[in-house]
Amino acid sequence: MDRIHIGDLALRCIIGILPEERRELQDVLINVTMAADLQAAGRSDDLADSVDYKAIKQRIRTLVEGSRFRLIESLAERIAATCLEDPRVRRVRVRVDKPGALRFARTVAVEVSRTRKA
Repeated sequence: MDRIHIGDLALRCIIGILPEERRELQDVLINVTMAADLQAAGRSDDLADSVDYKAIKQRIRTLVEGSRFRLIESLAERIAATCLEDPRVRRVRVRVDKPGALRFARTVAVEVSRTRKA
């Protein structure tokens, strides 16, 4: 299976359980790897035969910037579901980092992997 990567997508949203986290936008860093069969696109050089990663990035951005999740687990789950809306995406791995979430740690991250149901 071939893969498309969207790396280090930096967005801001309301995320967290503490009162101050519910008031201020926070940075999140998103990495997505989508598995799809890209052979036809490689031969045809036609976007119609591939996954439109720009469109998926925009859907992720709209989701994240409008969200108010309490847990990064929930955010990662919704991003994975958004990617799987494209019928060509068979599997997806999503990592959401929340920099500065813990004192003395550069980041906290959650990674989920989901597969299209048959």
